[in-house]
Formats: sequence, C-alpha cells, structure tokens
Amino acid sequence: MNPNDVLITFPELLIWFPLLSGLIAFFLVKGNSAKQWAVISSFITVAIVAASFFFTDKNYFHFNNVSYVWMPSIGSSFALMYDGMGRMLCLLTALAFPLAFLTTYNTSYSKPNNFYGLMLLSQTGLMGVFCAMDALVFYFFWELAIIPIYFLASQWGGEKRIQATFKFFVYTFAASLLLMVGIIYVYLHTPDSSFSIHSFLKAKLPPGGEKLVFWLFFAAFAVKMPLFPFHTWQPDAYEQATAPVTMILSGVMVKMGVFALIRWLIPVFPYATGLFTNIVIGLSVAGMVYASCVAWVQDDLKRLVAYSSIVHVGLMCAAVFAGNQSGTEGVMLQMFNHGINIIGLWIVVELIEKHFGTRKISELGGIASSAPVLTVFLVIIALANIALPLTNAFVGEFLMFNGLFVYGKWTAAIALTTIILSAVYTLNMVQKVFYGNTNSLTALGAGMVKGSAAAALTVVVIIILLLGVYPKLLLDLTKDTVNVFMNRIMGL
Repeated sequence: MNPNDVLITFPELLIWFPLLSGLIAFFLVKGNSAKQWAVISSFITVAIVAASFFFTDKNYFHFNNVSYVWMPSIGSSFALMYDGMGRMLCLLTALAFPLAFLTTYNTSYSKPNNFYGLMLLSQTGLMGVFCAMDALVFYFFWELAIIPIYFLASQWGGEKRIQATFKFFVYTFAASLLLMVGIIYVYLHTPDSSFSIHSFLKAKLPPGGEKLVFWLFFAAFAVKMPLFPFHTWQPDAYEQATAPVTMILSGVMVKMGVFALIRWLIPVFPYATGLFTNIVIGLSVAGMVYASCVAWVQDDLKRLVAYSSIVHVGLMCAAVFAGNQSGTEGVMLQMFNHGINIIGLWIVVELIEKHFGTRKISELGGIASSAPVLTVFLVIIALANIALPLTNAFVGEFLMFNGLFVYGKWTAAIALTTIILSAVYTLNMVQKVFYGNTNSLTALGAGMVKGSAAAALTVVVIIILLLGVYPKLLLDLTKDTVNVFMNRIMGL
C-alpha cells in the first residue's frame, strides 16, 4: 500500500469528524436540530469505528498511523496510532455517546446547541487521548476532553452542581498542572529533544528525578480514574451532573487514567514503577474495600453506582501494577466491559429518577410488578456488575484477580472480599428497589422502558451476553498491545 494513496487515516477521522460535528451543533439553534444532529453524527462515528475493524492487518499500517509536522521547533509532531487498545477504547467512546443521547432523547435542555456541541467536543478529546503518540498531543487532547465536561457539569445538572463542579475543577486543574510539569521534565531528558513517545521511552532520567516525576504522572492519572484517595470529587460530580455527562464521565473518561498507566506511566518509568508497585497496589486494594463499604450504606442510587465504579477501577489499577500477562489481559477486557456495564446502570437510574422523581432507595420498591421489562434489563446488568459467569465482566475480573494472586496471595485475598461486598450492595439494591412491596409512588411504573431508551438498554444487554460468552473478540484485539507492554516492563 502506497502511503500517498491514503487520503485520511482512521485516527484522523475519529478526531476531525466529532470536532466538526460539535462545531456545527453550536450553530443549530432551532428546535431539536442540535439533538438530531448529535444523534446522527454519533452513529456515523460508530460506523467509522466499525469500518476500521476491516483494516486491522499490518498491511493497512498507513490507514491506522499518521504523523505530520506540528511544532518542529520543539520536537512535537501530530502523531496518532490506532492499535488494539486504542481501537477498543475508541469503540467504547463511539458507543457511549449514542447510548447517552438515545437514553435522554426525550429530555429537553436549555440551549441544546451548546449542550450537544460541548458533548461532541468532549468526544473529540477522548478519541485523541486514545490515539496520541506524542506527549504534547496527548496533553492537548487530555485537556480537550475535560474542559467541555466542566462547562456541561456547571451549566446543566442538579441544584448543587456549582459546588460539585468547583471541586471537580480544582482536582482536574491541579492534576493537569502536575502532568504538564512531568511531561516537560521528561522532554528535557530525551535524547533528541522530542515529545514522541518513542523518545520518552528512551529518556535518561536520574533515579531521584524519575521517582518524583512518576508521582506527578501517577497523581494526574489517579485523579482521572479516580483512585483512592484522589476520588472525593467523583460521587458529588456524578450525583449533580446530567445523565449523559455522568455516563461519559464514568463509562469512558475514567478509562483515560487506566489507559495512561499502560501507555505512558509504567513504560516510561520502569525503575520507579518497580519501587512503588507495592504502595500503588496497597492504595488500590484499600480503596476497593473502602468504596465497597461506603456503597453498602448508600441510600442514593447515583452515589451507590459511583462508589461501585471506584471499586472496579481500583481493581484495574492493581492488576496493571501486578505486572503479569494475566492481570494485563484482564484490564484490557475490563476497561471496555466496565464502561458498558456502568452506562447500563446509569440508564436504569436515569429512567427511575425521571419516572418517579427520586433516586432514594428507601422511597422505592416493587418496581418489578409495574415495570417487568426494566427489571429484566436491570437484573442482567446488575449480575454483570458483580461479574457473574456468562456475563462480560466475569472473564476480565477472573484474569485480574489471577494476576493479583500471582503478585501476592494475601493481597488477592483482601481484594477478593470486595466480590462479596459487591454482591451484597448490588443485590440489596435490586431487592429493595425492584422487589418487595409496591408503594403509592412505584405503582405507576408502567411504560418506563420504550422507544430509544429500550433500544439503548437492548444494545447494552446484547454486548454483556456476547462478550460473556465470547471474550476472545477483545482478547485477540488487544493481544499485541499486551505483548508490547509485557516486553517493556520485562526489559526485553
């Protein structure tokens, strides 16, 4: 294949198309035109990602890689690569937006053109993060993904959205500054004064400097996941944000942090990683137990799902730092599967809140008798959330716990307690909200799942069952990324 025959690569398409779509949405001020455009463009993005799966062979290298001059004076090029992990996370990103838009299609937002324009700009940033192969480009898209979310969370949402957004801003702004300082430090120690990831991998860092910069990068990524104890912005932000924003934050944006550990942190700082692995895994497992206990006592559905997400992300972080193939393969699976499952939970929570006007578990009950279809969807998604066999999360969690067991038996044993806790708070929520006695509020649950929301939940459940039976689809897609990662940390 002649590189000159390729007019535009898939990474470029996945960045420029959402960017152009978002800019167009800002000018669609009449009626539902911005909403309709956002839905249509999000489906086109899904189609682009789907088409890219026909071009995964190495013979199509020039369809999946691009690098052109951006800022040559400082050694930065607009370099993008579409490997297995990036392709998987771009697929998750592409799916998340139409699911969010369909679920809330009947919801009206003030200034819808601004709302949907900002949502699509955030999608642009996410796609760029997952494809960037230049540290400065990575940082640019990292910020582009976050900034629209700040405006979305502050302008649309609950009564306390300003306070929640301010906390979110403080955490993310501080994390971004740390990341920028760390990037500049590594850049100054590259052999060719370049921001390329290949130059970062060859950087000659003094041991003391590497240890310090490791924590700068780690703190930035830990805030985004979020990982205990950097998590305190998350429950408030999830609670106050509108449903589409919450779905993107928890379903996709937390993966930015996990992805960055695999792509940037551990490969660039192997010496410091070896020194601090025990600390990071200790924090991760402690956070899993803590978040599980807090989720157990929640009466608010949004906060319960938020703390549940912290548990899953903590396990992913611990498994990555365990430094073995089993744990890494499990993380690859779980990044995608957690995104699908958590979005499914948010769809159910949104339908309940919109129909009954409350998220309080204590005020609900017996929904199964008036909304049996929603109950079926919820039970399948809830069972996936606790990694029941034949659901998509089972194989990923099994591999991650196996990786932790290889790292340390007692560490794995402590982490395994969260499986029990997860089953307790998840099934307890299902029992109290959907079963038991129907009250005057929940007796009117007929017709909750219909139209676009039903379509969104159907897609989620199909993915849960398909990947539960055949996880090899994702394992094959990401095996090259896993091999490269393992070779790097083993010094090969």
